[in-house]
Amino acid sequence: MNSTQDIFAHESGAAWLKKPIPFVVMILSLAAIGSLVGQRGMVTGFAFMFLPFIAVYFYFIFKEPKIGIYGLFFCNYFILGFARYIKGLPLGMSVDFHLLIIIVALFFKSFFHEIPWKNAKNELFYIVLIWFAWIVFQIINPEAISRVAWFYSMRSIGLYMLLVVPLIFIVFNSVNDLKHFFHIWAVFAIIGAVKGIIQKHIGLDPFEHAWLMGPAKDTHLLFGKLRVFSFFTDAGQFGASMGYSGVVFLILALNQKYSKKLKIFYAIVGVLSIYGLMISGTRGSIAVPVMGFALYIALQRNIKIIVLGVILGASVFVFFKYTTIGQSNYTIARMRTAFNPEDKSLQVRLENQRKLKVYMASRPIGAGIGATGRQAAMAAPNSMASQVPTDSWYVIVWVEQGIVGLTLHLLMLFYIVLRSSYVIAFKLKNPWIKAQMAALVSGMFGIMVASYGNAVLGQMPTVIIFYSSMAFLFLAQKYDEEMPGEQQSKIQLATNER
Repeated sequence: MNSTQDIFAHESGAAWLKKPIPFVVMILSLAAIGSLVGQRGMVTGFAFMFLPFIAVYFYFIFKEPKIGIYGLFFCNYFILGFARYIKGLPLGMSVDFHLLIIIVALFFKSFFHEIPWKNAKNELFYIVLIWFAWIVFQIINPEAISRVAWFYSMRSIGLYMLLVVPLIFIVFNSVNDLKHFFHIWAVFAIIGAVKGIIQKHIGLDPFEHAWLMGPAKDTHLLFGKLRVFSFFTDAGQFGASMGYSGVVFLILALNQKYSKKLKIFYAIVGVLSIYGLMISGTRGSIAVPVMGFALYIALQRNIKIIVLGVILGASVFVFFKYTTIGQSNYTIARMRTAFNPEDKSLQVRLENQRKLKVYMASRPIGAGIGATGRQAAMAAPNSMASQVPTDSWYVIVWVEQGIVGLTLHLLMLFYIVLRSSYVIAFKLKNPWIKAQMAALVSGMFGIMVASYGNAVLGQMPTVIIFYSSMAFLFLAQKYDEEMPGEQQSKIQLATNER
């Protein structure tokens, strides 16, 4: 009886509001929220509605920082697509916010649990640190147009790399984490490809149509044909990202020996992704599978496979360059123009590069990070760097950081690919690990080559996947020591699938 009385005697939340101070605080809070919603619209209202869910999410990140890595991958892949539906919020900053929260969570968790900070002491991290030091040096570049432009533009080329690489080494560094990375990526790639297929064969939703009828009309509606963009920023990023996924998952499917279901799953992801590349209408993105598979074939160190690969590659080249087969199909006809050196679009790009060459002759360290693109258009609309289209990722790096910065950037990227390729070909003994790493480095190389034609490397979702792949490649020998033989691979795969 006493226990029952205690239950009824206990004050509920409603009783707590009978007290004057909590009641006044609640009224003032509601009034403040109502005022903000009235001034800034329903987007602010929805933001307040989601605050409890965000608080719970933060709680789990602080409890297990690895959850923040999953959230980072999600935001990286989808958040910019949400910008077509949600206006007025800086959604792109969600990636930065996730990185910050993960670091803060690790810091506080270190008071109670040991955090393997030493894992970040890796050759790759020191390379990235040198690169970021160069990025910071660009603040004092006398040609720099704006510190604000520097901040917004340096994130994708420097800050994300500096933070993602050590976080993978510290938080997301096990073989199971690598497996989860591929599975998350596979699901996201399927969603991206299916969304693109819906756009092509069913149509656009009202928000996508409104975006298409704006500035995107000139680049995404050519001769009455839609260049499919899915939920990505544009068709160029969609095509490159799909090519990236296609290379990685087709290689994984080819090498999957222990699970028929996983082999079929990866094959579906790869085929859907390559189809997504084709319907994007992005000609430069065809370099991703062509060069990605070329590197993969070279890594096999098998003369028969290399000869077969050369024959297949030559056949693809002859098909697009010297035949008119399938010319009535818009997708094939569009891709065929990538093999035409007289293409008008290519000639315009080359002419722009000639103009920039004159401009850059007296700027060995560049015109300053943020001197091109949207930030430059707002900060320095009259400068030549902001007026001449750059198109290529490497042209952006060249214009903003000069020949010195471009050389450093290329040395870093090619060192990572060449070092990783050497380790895969000559050092790794476990066939499963070799296959995973070969898929990663081949996809990365394809993106690097395609970035000459389009500015894909520094954009979401490619950017975070690319930097994460760099870190996983430098963990390859650690994985190989943990799983030294093929029998171990079978045991590990069986364990993972359970």
